[in-house]
Amino acid sequence: MPDRSKRYLGLKERIEPGKLYLPEEAIRLLKEMSNVRFNETVEVAFNLGIDPKQSDQQLRGTVSLPHGIGKKVRVLVFAQGEKAKEAQEAGADYVGGEELVTKIQEGWVDFDAAVATPDMMRVVGKLGKILGPRGLMPNAKTGTVTFDIAQTIQEIKAGRIEIRNDRYGNVHLLLGKISFPEEHLIDNFYAALDTVMRMKPQAAKGRYLKKVVLSTTMSPGIPVDVNAALARMEKRVA
Repeated sequence: MPDRSKRYLGLKERIEPGKLYLPEEAIRLLKEMSNVRFNETVEVAFNLGIDPKQSDQQLRGTVSLPHGIGKKVRVLVFAQGEKAKEAQEAGADYVGGEELVTKIQEGWVDFDAAVATPDMMRVVGKLGKILGPRGLMPNAKTGTVTFDIAQTIQEIKAGRIEIRNDRYGNVHLLLGKISFPEEHLIDNFYAALDTVMRMKPQAAKGRYLKKVVLSTTMSPGIPVDVNAALARMEKRVA
């Protein structure tokens, strides 16, 4: 731990106090600072001006990152009959019905995303207290309760990730691996930013996007210039 702390403080010294970085600058600096022996994950945190206690100010949706997250996503599908066969052919890692529900109730959660056909929700609903806190519960709002099984599996494996605020009004998202080309991380960042902005709840008051911080698994956070990021995003999507 002391070595890690010394390393962390050394990296923090490379971040200018009080400076707000352009997203491109922050990503470039993260790549320069990465000096560990594994392929770190790049993350973004959005601090939003929402009241998470209000149901009409919750963010729940998905974003399809153009370059994925650099990780094999294990998809579990609750389906039966022809839809189970469709899931298997589309590349689902686990497919089943009540037997999977029982397995999860016994403590198994070795997967990254779960999809269910609507007719299976009568049994999948039993898993709310287990899968809900892990962000794994199939939900119609995120497109994971659907009969369009094949396309949903393909999109998830290609880089579709869930957007969900925490109880403090923050949204944390993976943007890929530090080994990605800068351009790919930048593209993923702006795709995430654009989606979060489009999801602004109508009931939210005041400034919506308050802070943005970029980091890697082992680095300190780099604060992003929110206004500059939004201006650049608008030019990219225009």
